[in-house]
Amino acid sequence: MTGPRSNLRQDETGAVWRSAPYPVLVVDAVGVIAQANDAALRLLPGAVPGAALADAAPAWLSRAHDDTLDPAVLPDDVGAATRGLIGQATFEARPVREGDLVVWWLADATDLAHATEALRVERERTAFLDRASGELLSSLNLDRCMEVTARLAARHLADAALVILPPYRRRHPIAYCGPDGVVVREELAVDPEGVPGLAEALQGYPPLPSRWIDPAAAPGWLARDGLGQVGSMVVSALPGAGVPAGALVLLRASGHACFSDGEEVFARLFAARAGAAMSAARLYAEQADITETLMRELLPPRVRSLHGVEIAARYRPSEQAARIGGDFYDLHPPAEPDGESLVVLGDVAGKGLEAAVLTGKIRHTLQALTPLAGDHQRVLELLNGVLLKSGDRTRFVTLVLASIRRTGNCVRLRLTSAGHAPPLIVRGDGRVDVSSTKGTLIGMLDRVTSVTDTVDLEPGETCLLYTDGITEAVGGPLGDEMYGDERLLEELRQCGGMPPEAITERVEMLSSEWVGGGDHDDMAVIAITAPRGAHLSAVGGHGRGRFTA
Repeated sequence: MTGPRSNLRQDETGAVWRSAPYPVLVVDAVGVIAQANDAALRLLPGAVPGAALADAAPAWLSRAHDDTLDPAVLPDDVGAATRGLIGQATFEARPVREGDLVVWWLADATDLAHATEALRVERERTAFLDRASGELLSSLNLDRCMEVTARLAARHLADAALVILPPYRRRHPIAYCGPDGVVVREELAVDPEGVPGLAEALQGYPPLPSRWIDPAAAPGWLARDGLGQVGSMVVSALPGAGVPAGALVLLRASGHACFSDGEEVFARLFAARAGAAMSAARLYAEQADITETLMRELLPPRVRSLHGVEIAARYRPSEQAARIGGDFYDLHPPAEPDGESLVVLGDVAGKGLEAAVLTGKIRHTLQALTPLAGDHQRVLELLNGVLLKSGDRTRFVTLVLASIRRTGNCVRLRLTSAGHAPPLIVRGDGRVDVSSTKGTLIGMLDRVTSVTDTVDLEPGETCLLYTDGITEAVGGPLGDEMYGDERLLEELRQCGGMPPEAITERVEMLSSEWVGGGDHDDMAVIAITAPRGAHLSAVGGHGRGRFTA
């Protein structure tokens, strides 16, 4: 019974594979073709029965047959498919074991191979665009964006690449990257009209298709040494957010393939991402310049002396990343040679940029009122009226006006507080006096009142103005205690005879150490010191010292 069943199985199998529309080869254990259907003979004319598979079929199929017979590689009756070229087409071969024979079923997989390859390329391109976007957006520096764009384009899209920006002062910023991966930046006075499509690409909008350039007609600044003879060249726009971001020129050496349609489309996708990143970097740079210009007007002035009087100041905004806030000070020299100088220290309600806007308004108003600085009450009334016109009585300011007149080595101060902490007078012997000035804050009440105090400073004595960010700093050993007025007074008693720079530095340092890394308000402190006509010497090398001629 075994023989007839086997013959019946072979007959049934033979009927199936002979009539199959796919090429089928039956190969024995030594690699000799036992049977081949008509479709197989049309595909492989030499695959006649008795011929060696290695002679009649491609090498990849012969190797796969040897692997199929190895039980350590495949199970007995079913093997994994393998793929390779037969002529210009890609075929997939799948084996089926029949004892010592292997039946090879072949199917044309050219379209599948093309689709698989296209999917692989698309995945690689998508991954590259994702990485490129990350690199391009990792910095808002325009120069770095140019360099990254040129380097990525030369490495992944072409043999060399140039990034060309719109002209700045009649010269075009350019970044070039060649096969060595080194980016060279320069500014050249070039004529975009001499390169087909470049002038249009630099306009940025509306978006234009890529433009091929004849390498033979390209100017020398496009093709650089080290690339050899250029075989193909294409220019694409770097589209920005409504503004021209620049142009990208890709170059390939003559020994490499020209750009395909798919590569050209992919290059434009990359150019779109690069253009968006460069446009964002350019916009950030422009806004940074504007911010820097405006901030320059809001930052506290640098101080050393004012009309022969020694002055020092310290300022620390509440936000570490900010440079401005709600505390401010200004110095106004006398309008006349024998007139008074004016120092203003203020504290605007709130902190950060919102408070800084009001700070700028107040400082400009006080600048305009300096001709009236002889009458502190009048200045405060006018400033109060300006702030009340805004209609927001929650935006107020406290401040101190200090008019300074020098008489020899002594200094006379007229001090007026408007809702602010009174100034402190550090005497040469270490005593600390509190000024008797007081007044109402500015910008909340219809009527303001003030009391002006006159203080005389002997040589080396200091008047200290400060904001509540100093005394109201919260921290300490337990992190919840206010620094307070008493601690400030105690520290100042150790500062008799010290120069103003040392006093302001000490006060700011102590308050900063008190808050540690915690939140704090804006801090500002300014010291006005009568000029010292003598030098400070220690007694026996100890103590605060005394003045000697």
